[in-house]
Amino acid sequence: MNYIAFDYDAPAEMYMPKHKSIGRRPATGYRRFSTAAEAIRFAIEKLPAINRPGAWMQVGDQRYNSEEMRQFYESSEYPLRSAPT
Repeated sequence: MNYIAFDYDAPAEMYMPKHKSIGRRPATGYRRFSTAAEAIRFAIEKLPAINRPGAWMQVGDQRYNSEEMRQFYESSEYPLRSAPT
C-alpha cells in the first residue's frame, strides 16, 4: 500500500462493530466524516479499544482496516497531529 498518496482530505465512512449482536451477525455502527483525517482520529482516539480491531474505513473505492488506520495516524503526514503537552 502506498501511504504517500493517501488523501487525508477525502470524505470517509467508518464501519464499527457494536457490543451487541443480532442473531448470528454482529451489529455494526456507521459514521460518515467530512475528511479521512477526522475518521482516523475518531478511530484511534475515541473508538473503544474493544471495537477498534473490527472497525474499517472506506475512502472512495478503498477500504482500510484498523491496523492501516493506525499507520496513517502515526504517519508524519497525518494533518491533525496534536501538539505535545
